[in-house]
Amino acid sequence: MNKAITDGLALMPPAFEDGLDMWSREDGTPGSATYEGSANAALVTADQDFGACLEMIKTDTTQKLRCMVETPVLPGCYLRVTARVKAISGNLPAVRIAAWAGTSGNAHLAGVAETGPGVALTAYGKVETVQAIIGTGARQGVDMAWGASAIFCHVGLDLTGANGGVVRIDDIEVEDVTSAFLRDLMDWVDVRDYGAKGDGATNDAAAFDAADAAAAASGRTLLVSSGSYFLDADVTLEAPVRFQGTLTMPVNRRLAITRNYTLDAYIDAFGDEEEGFRKAFQALINFTDHDSLDMGGRRVNVTAPIDMQAAVSNKTTFFTRRVIRNGQFEVEDGPAWAPTVVTSIATYSTSSDTTLTSVANIAGIAPGSLVQGNGVGREVYVTSVNVGAGTLKLSKPLHDAAGTQTFTFTRFKYVLDFSGFSALDKMSLAEVEIQCNGDASGILLPPSGKNFLIRDCAINQPRDRGITSHGDGCQGMEIDRCQFLSAEVSLPAQDRVSILFNTNGNDVKVRECRAVRFRHFGVVGGNNNLFIGNHFFQGDNQSNSVRLAGLVLAGSNLSTTITGNYVDNCFIEVTNEYESDPGFANQFSFGGLTITGNTFVASDVARWFSWIVFKPYGPGHFIEGLNLTGNTFKVFNGSIDRVDKVDTTYAQLDNSRMENILVQGNTFRSVDWPIANPVTVEHVQSTTATTWTIDPSARLPFGGWARNVDAIVSEGVITGNTGERRADMPYVTVEQGAAKQQVTLHWANLSKGRVHVRVRMDNPT
Repeated sequence: MNKAITDGLALMPPAFEDGLDMWSREDGTPGSATYEGSANAALVTADQDFGACLEMIKTDTTQKLRCMVETPVLPGCYLRVTARVKAISGNLPAVRIAAWAGTSGNAHLAGVAETGPGVALTAYGKVETVQAIIGTGARQGVDMAWGASAIFCHVGLDLTGANGGVVRIDDIEVEDVTSAFLRDLMDWVDVRDYGAKGDGATNDAAAFDAADAAAAASGRTLLVSSGSYFLDADVTLEAPVRFQGTLTMPVNRRLAITRNYTLDAYIDAFGDEEEGFRKAFQALINFTDHDSLDMGGRRVNVTAPIDMQAAVSNKTTFFTRRVIRNGQFEVEDGPAWAPTVVTSIATYSTSSDTTLTSVANIAGIAPGSLVQGNGVGREVYVTSVNVGAGTLKLSKPLHDAAGTQTFTFTRFKYVLDFSGFSALDKMSLAEVEIQCNGDASGILLPPSGKNFLIRDCAINQPRDRGITSHGDGCQGMEIDRCQFLSAEVSLPAQDRVSILFNTNGNDVKVRECRAVRFRHFGVVGGNNNLFIGNHFFQGDNQSNSVRLAGLVLAGSNLSTTITGNYVDNCFIEVTNEYESDPGFANQFSFGGLTITGNTFVASDVARWFSWIVFKPYGPGHFIEGLNLTGNTFKVFNGSIDRVDKVDTTYAQLDNSRMENILVQGNTFRSVDWPIANPVTVEHVQSTTATTWTIDPSARLPFGGWARNVDAIVSEGVITGNTGERRADMPYVTVEQGAAKQQVTLHWANLSKGRVHVRVRMDNPT
């Protein structure tokens, strides 16, 4: 590149024979003294070596010669100044190229080198060539690097050393030598050409801005050449960028790469995978004209939890859709992943049922900690901490913890930790794999927010938890088409501790996921949820073995649909463990649950295993809305008693209040007592009687009472003792027998025969 050719720049100073009034004995600036009429300078018209030249007697300690004409200095352009000099008589001085650096407003650019290397004259008549290179960039070979602020100069030379000598100076030449600093291809702009030092200490942000502006304007790529560049300002790069060198930035400073915004670019920029990801995420949240961070299939080795809010630094809330996609996080074992465990005495009152007060050691308890203690349900977490008040906010109420006791707070360590945000909406992970390797947990959601989306992802071998909600950041969360593999696949089911996900908010959708051998697939604390097309299996290699809940629905008024799932060696458990007063009073009881079209299987299980379990934590509860239809239940390597059960560890269900329960169209294999509601019972009365006892007890769901009879149909003729036909209609008495699970038919006369009776254990409305 030669600007004199391409842009028509006038670089050459005027010849001495054009007049010495164009040459200053000072700095060359307007108004400075010239050599016109000077006693110690004269024009020589015919020197044998130079032709026309300037003859000068050295009279000053530093004898200056500066051209009065301004020579332009452009970013990315390098000028070589050349002078040929010879001594004629007297003392032999030294010679160096010199120039006065100018910036905007014709001001002097202070603090920069304005002289080149000196050359001593050693003999009379010997021609010495003196050169120096001027440029904006601190490149190797540049003698006067002035940065992007320089825009012109007054070139010339200095004579130094002893006074009294006479020298002759040929016309000074200025030429564009930018090509000497360029690669073979010139489709880029180097930040060093715009003043970047790359020394790791100088703030190069302004140079980056200038170089980027030049690259963007000319449609070229920005090159960050070798070096370590410190940027202590927010920098936005509008041109495509390529990194040979690396950057360092304070946490609160942002790098926005707008044209090639990818994780690879940020890793190249910062020379570190974890730091590159943090800075890329920081830019994503601070608007880079992109809605997603493409990891480009890159694997990031993670040595410690990534605090996502700390990476952003300047925001604690964000409500615009953002996506992290197409990459992998690989955990490297180390002490940073060890959970923090704090034991503390605290007080709980049902009057403020999501608060612990008078908490000892509170400063050591972090938000996101799992709470364990007497009367604490599964997956209750610390949502926030008020150290000054000595109180903790809990994600859910405790069912039996009133008073003062010792609690254990365990803070798991997560690869992606969003807990530092106070609220975060519409954050998405797509096609991302988190390899926890049994050392770390997966994702900690923010304490508040909506529509967190995890799609086509994988979380493999989490140490403790896959996805944790410690507040309402799971509201409207969607988990779609994901794969989850436990780190505990070789353990018996009852010995596992890892839980794939928990929720506290409502409207969660989990669809078409596959999860292998966790303690629980999910612990669900909210309502209005959808679970569709998932396969979660929790079996082991034991015989006659224990099975645990796959889905724990820990709310009473569920309004939840479970459809088309493959429920494998685990069960669905419905509880109310998140109620501070779990006995029924005036709240909703268990209801709004639809379980349709699922495949339930089990193998090598104990006979008392069941797939649908209700577990009330207080008395008086009942089922008021259940649709259990079109499912298939099948046992391999053995059989079980029944598919339904009420866990009476804390309380029974109130059978007198069962309502709107439909159990129909299910298929049972290796189940001794299939269930239905209403259930049709065939009864054969072989001896005449006026009272027939019908016993549907084994087939009534959940140990329910025989509360209603929908229909009685005789099969064949009802007869008396001698075969005479009976034409009367019996009346029914329900809730008979000690367990209230029988009904009786009352005939006007002694009768016998066969009838089909349809019995309900609920009241339909």
